[in-house]
Amino acid sequence: MSDKQTQLKKAAARHALSLVEDDMILGLGTGSTTAFFVQFLGEALREGRLKHIVGVPTSEDTATRARALGIPIVALDDVPFLHLAVDGADEVDPDLNLIKGLGKALLREKLVEMHARAFWVIVDESKLVNRLGEHVSLPVEIIPFAAKATIRWLNNLPGCEATLWLRDDGRPWVTDNGHYLALCRFEKGIEDPAELAQTLNAWPGVMENGLFLGMTAGVIVAAESGVRVISQQQL
Repeated sequence: MSDKQTQLKKAAARHALSLVEDDMILGLGTGSTTAFFVQFLGEALREGRLKHIVGVPTSEDTATRARALGIPIVALDDVPFLHLAVDGADEVDPDLNLIKGLGKALLREKLVEMHARAFWVIVDESKLVNRLGEHVSLPVEIIPFAAKATIRWLNNLPGCEATLWLRDDGRPWVTDNGHYLALCRFEKGIEDPAELAQTLNAWPGVMENGLFLGMTAGVIVAAESGVRVISQQQL
């Protein structure tokens, strides 16, 4: 990550802190941009600028980070709803649909963020695309049983080139849920994200996909020219 990109991520994360109010239950996302948000949230709590905040983490990594920063965390099972969830994204299209999951936490992210009254996304301007799948592969969480068969099925989807996501040592990445991850590349982008999501979710070997459609209340975008906010109300 370049120094420029780091500063943009920090700017988006710092701006998102303005959405947080005392007594909130927050969904805490996973990834490099959200890590800065969690850092700034911990600082605000320690300095007394925010009070009575609890977080629901979307990964074990975020949970560990939050505890180290003194942010109280609870399980999603233990709260009726979330006031707000904040997370990053790998791509954002003009309708504020997302590809997420390259931080390897897409299933928990989607489950937590669906319970939020408002889900806000923090990104730098490089994540904005005209069509999902233009620049990054779509992560798909799959069960280990018959994983190769599921990869073969994914490769039969129109325009899809799927591979099992492997670690440097050749072993499959394993999510916090004990599942594997497939990476689905679409050379021309994803023509119909809603149809693809429906197809993926109907396959027994697929646990969840990285298409986050119709979930986003707004996106905070950091660019060299400054930070701007795009909300659903503006579309």
